[in-house]
Amino acid sequence: MKPRRPSHSPRWYGVPLRVFLVTFIGTLLCLAVFLLFAILGTVILAAMHGVHPDMRVAYRYVAFPLAAIAGIVIFIVTLVSEIRHYRQSKTLTAIERMS
Repeated sequence: MKPRRPSHSPRWYGVPLRVFLVTFIGTLLCLAVFLLFAILGTVILAAMHGVHPDMRVAYRYVAFPLAAIAGIVIFIVTLVSEIRHYRQSKTLTAIERMS
C-alpha cells in the first residue's frame, strides 16, 4: 500500500492572492475582447456614415465601462468561490486528521 503524505492545512492568505490574480487577469481579458468588438463596431459605423472613426468612443464609452463591470462581477464570483473552497478544504483537512 502506498504511504499517504500528510496534507497541509489551507492558508488564509492564499484566498486574497488568488482572488486578485483571477480578477486582474479576467478583467484584462474582458477589456481586450470588448475593445476588439468596440473598435470593429466603431469602424463599421464610421464606414456606413462615411466619416473617420473616432476611437476614443471605443475606449471611453464601450470597452472601459464594460470591463469595469465585468471586473466587479469576476471579483464577487471569485471571492465567493475561493471562500467556499477554503472553508471546504479546511473542513476536509480536519476530518482527515481525525481519522
